[in-house]
Amino acid sequence: MTRKTVRIAMNGVTGRMGYRQHLVRSILALREQGGLDLGDGTVLWPEPILLGRREHALREIAGRHGLEHVSTDLDAVLADPSVDLYFDSQVTSAREEALAKAIAAGKHVYTEKPTATGLDGALGLARLARDKGVKHGVVQDKIFLPGLLKLKRLIDGGFFGRILSVRGEFGYWVFEGDWQPAQRPSWNYRAQDGGGIVVDMFPHWEYVLHELFGRVTSVQALATTHIPQRWDEQGKPYDATADDAAYGIFELEGGAIAQINSSWAVRVHRDELVEFQVDGTEGSAVAGLRSCRVQHRSATPKPVWNPDIPATEVFRDQWQEVPDNTEFDNGFKAQWELFLKHVYADAPYHWDLLAGARGVQLAELGLRSSAEGRRIDVPEIAL
Repeated sequence: MTRKTVRIAMNGVTGRMGYRQHLVRSILALREQGGLDLGDGTVLWPEPILLGRREHALREIAGRHGLEHVSTDLDAVLADPSVDLYFDSQVTSAREEALAKAIAAGKHVYTEKPTATGLDGALGLARLARDKGVKHGVVQDKIFLPGLLKLKRLIDGGFFGRILSVRGEFGYWVFEGDWQPAQRPSWNYRAQDGGGIVVDMFPHWEYVLHELFGRVTSVQALATTHIPQRWDEQGKPYDATADDAAYGIFELEGGAIAQINSSWAVRVHRDELVEFQVDGTEGSAVAGLRSCRVQHRSATPKPVWNPDIPATEVFRDQWQEVPDNTEFDNGFKAQWELFLKHVYADAPYHWDLLAGARGVQLAELGLRSSAEGRRIDVPEIAL
């Protein structure tokens, strides 16, 4: 075996997602397993360079995990020819400029979403990457979750017949920050800083719907701010200028209708923080982060509406659990592996900056739909 060291500049690892999912559970997990075997006698050994604005925080993380390289100078890191790849999990408002610099420096890029604050910027990044000849990928983690992988297995096996509708429920109560600390950073609730649940979640819904059920052809959304005042990390009150809930209806290519509610102001009364119910002519399924339950046409009960008597059936008990049938790795790590194989072994990969731009487009049109109070068509985009 030949070990090839891959130096990866990781920008934004002091944040919750960048640290937990990308550094610890992906890159460091790959190191713990001995690297990534490319299958040709080569093992990739990822060597992260921790990038950010707060040097003391970077050094604390590096010390905790025995890492050597930290920097607060993005330009210097990008000028280093030994750096192969740039990863970005910064706040949304800082991402587009940093990605453009990395691409211009000839680095392969892998990034969280949204890739930019607007469609023009997102398409500009995709075109720049095409013209520079670098490889590029966008995190689309939810399609790698066990629950949605099981759902994809059902779709591929023809379980549903003709798919009629998709109903999604996502969200949880994010504390305002006054009497309990908030679970999300305050910038998420400031539009001027790139916050808002539409910008955050509609890119997720675009690739989930696109990958599993068909391209989104129209959107009708209502975005709102249920909690108008919150308290920041220093305990100071601030006005929430970004939406904290969105209620969307999406028409899909092929005729299915999707309805997805997204909210940071809802208390959870479901099995998981996100669930999708898919109904088809031959069967239905409810998929969450990890589990997936089904009800086939032949086993569907025949309830009768009668509000005068208590329900005599326990409807949840009438569904069957879909077995794992395989071992599921962490979804973020699984996609990192695919992207690294794409870069260093030329393996196929289509979750690129153009796919990321589709997510930005859907968020942009969702906000426009809410502002104008109407359904808006979603045109196909291309480079």
